[in-house]
Amino acid sequence: MPELAVWQWALGLACALFAGIAKTGMPGVAIVIVPLMALVAGHAKTSPAWLLPLLLTGDVFALFYWRRNASGVRLTRLAPWVAVGIAGGAAALGFPESVMKPLIGAIVSVMFVLYLVRRWKPGLLADTTHPVPYGIAAGFATTVANAAGPVMNLFLLGQKLPKEEFIGTGAWFFFLVNASKVPIYASHSMFTRESVIFDLIVGPAVIAGALSGRWIVRNLSPVLFEWIVILLTAASIPLLFR
Repeated sequence: MPELAVWQWALGLACALFAGIAKTGMPGVAIVIVPLMALVAGHAKTSPAWLLPLLLTGDVFALFYWRRNASGVRLTRLAPWVAVGIAGGAAALGFPESVMKPLIGAIVSVMFVLYLVRRWKPGLLADTTHPVPYGIAAGFATTVANAAGPVMNLFLLGQKLPKEEFIGTGAWFFFLVNASKVPIYASHSMFTRESVIFDLIVGPAVIAGALSGRWIVRNLSPVLFEWIVILLTAASIPLLFR
């Protein structure tokens, strides 16, 4: 059993719940999970491995809902550049904790800013269909910090996809990329007995979040929910630099 404080278990359950909601209801929720999970695990360097099984569980539900709506052409164009980013991220995982913690903090900060700009000032970001910068950035960010969501959302928005195809393409992307990270994390010995037990315990919360994601979108004020996510993220990011 992982020796975690009560507040860490509470944050872990929240992360699991948000992971499920992000996959089937509100993708923007995923931005808050990364810094919170670093607090739960206690080490920024290993926290991605604590989070990955939860994300993969949510990915399964996302595929169940949206598996038939993906654009294979977009994924094929993006794939080689994502692989380049993943390779760079895999190399960066060898950095010590003193480097990884501020690196993850910087990545999450950039993604958070992109999220805010896309939400309130979308005109500041030029639409593009060029996969190279987005693929490399997404591959690196997802490998180091499980934080490629805002980059992928920007890329897919630039593709002018219908809503269902937008969500379906993202669902397939994250499932395939997250699955590809399992051997990378294993090779860096990032999975531990503690992390596996933790994921088994909080895993049902992912399922609860995935099943309730659509209900939450329909019945909870999206503005209120979004502000909760924004405030939680803004409060947790500085802790990654301490």
